[in-house]
Amino acid sequence: MPVSCGLVVVALTAFAVVAPMLHFGNASGHDFEFHVNSWTEVVGQWKHGVIYPRWAEWAQWGYGEARFVFYPPASWLLGALLGSVLPWKVVPGVYVWIALTLSGCSMFLLARRWLEPAHAIFATALYAANPYYIIIVYWRSAFAELLAGALLPLLMLYVLRAEEDERRAAIPLGVIVAAAWLTNVPAAVMVTYSLALLLLVIAFLRRSPRVLLSGGLAVALGFGLAAFYLVPAIYEQRWVDISQVLAPGVRPQDNFLFTVLKDAEHNRFNFLVSLVGVAEIVVALGAAGLSFRRRRTLGHAWWLLSAWGFAASLLMCSVTFPLWVHLPKLRFVQLPWRWLLCLNVPLALLLPLAWKRWLPRVGLCLALLGVLVFCWFRVQKPWWDTALDIAELERYVSEQTGYEGTDEYVPLGADASNVVHDARRVTLDGPGTARIHVLQWGPEAKFFVADVDQATNVILRLFNYPAWRVWVNGQVVDAATSEDTGQMVIPLAAGENRVEVKLVRTWDRTVGGMISILTALGFTLVVWRWGLPSVPLARSKDAAERNEAMVE
Repeated sequence: MPVSCGLVVVALTAFAVVAPMLHFGNASGHDFEFHVNSWTEVVGQWKHGVIYPRWAEWAQWGYGEARFVFYPPASWLLGALLGSVLPWKVVPGVYVWIALTLSGCSMFLLARRWLEPAHAIFATALYAANPYYIIIVYWRSAFAELLAGALLPLLMLYVLRAEEDERRAAIPLGVIVAAAWLTNVPAAVMVTYSLALLLLVIAFLRRSPRVLLSGGLAVALGFGLAAFYLVPAIYEQRWVDISQVLAPGVRPQDNFLFTVLKDAEHNRFNFLVSLVGVAEIVVALGAAGLSFRRRRTLGHAWWLLSAWGFAASLLMCSVTFPLWVHLPKLRFVQLPWRWLLCLNVPLALLLPLAWKRWLPRVGLCLALLGVLVFCWFRVQKPWWDTALDIAELERYVSEQTGYEGTDEYVPLGADASNVVHDARRVTLDGPGTARIHVLQWGPEAKFFVADVDQATNVILRLFNYPAWRVWVNGQVVDAATSEDTGQMVIPLAAGENRVEVKLVRTWDRTVGGMISILTALGFTLVVWRWGLPSVPLARSKDAAERNEAMVE
């Protein structure tokens, strides 16, 4: 009964979060168009038979970008699947509901380990509707980050299992690490560092470093399973302007709590997220302090939650800037207040542990909600898109007009600001005359015939990228790159030229795929040999005794 009740509460809580969209329309946050464009692009490519896209054909107004090589696939695959069966106007809301429900379910698995059913359900509802999630949904539309939030309670759950069974726990921890990298890169960096921190705390408390081996094995397993995405993403960074992910405005030093820049819009949102962040930090650290006297009844869990919450809180402050500079890849979290994603796990669990009575719990939740309401009406109201706005985004792909792309995924040498938005697919770019007939223009394959009266060049409505290969009359030729725009330029001889352009499988994709296959085979053998650690759906006897001690 408690399990089914918990699932009902999770589903209703997730629905309550998205309910305002039934009246106002879809919340259109900072990343809303990016994600919807990706979803519609993927659905369009599926219709062309491209199951796992790499090249966003209609980004940069039809000149393309390598978006799907670098952006993890989980969120755009889920959004595209929903868009294949549902009207586009409801897809964002359904996506959010699914992500919040998954988060609630994973928190329920964790909370049931330590709390009475009613209190576990409270923690579950708080996590599924925590203030930072509401910011993600209504101001940021960071759909991939929202989906990654469902992994964090599972991370904590299996770190605790690692304390009991180091060998077996490494397997699910590795799957969690892999899932994080396949969902959202900033969240994956936070998951990896969080795993290291939690295992270090356990190693210190147990006076034994053996548990760290489980962490190392988990990270290696996670990287191996996700290698089909990670290897191309790492190798092909040299082919795009990936440095734009740390452009001014999205660097760590620009986004610590209450940072002020010469950008009013940036400052307004930073103030909003800072107010919510400080409110969460105060409640979480207060809960950790009040539950300190019960730390013995919780075993090592109290220390893990408190250390995780404290580290997440500290990393949002500018005093930690040297860590952001020197710790490997930490800067790719970009926005320090993203650590609120991790802070919400300790917040949801420690709050019911600190306050046994319902009145102060509800009062604190209402206070957090009050901060959000204040920000909503006094700092920055959310933006809204109607069904017509969503339909316009969908037409960018269906009518092949293209849409604005993302700077960090544009091939090196390309300049989207110089391109002609309604240019022809193939244009003569040299002396003479030509008759050009386009036979195929798909996401990963172009085929046209050009009959020219003298040797000349043609220029394509396509950014050049090293993964493109060109054949003219069956012979491989080296395509050039336009200096002004970065478009592909193909040399042709006089006469009829049958030109084929394909996005080929580069060696990094092959290597990454092989690593993932071999890792998955090894993973299967290990699971068959060792099995997986069980996940308790109800409190253990020890957990029940701890809760009884708490009440006394």
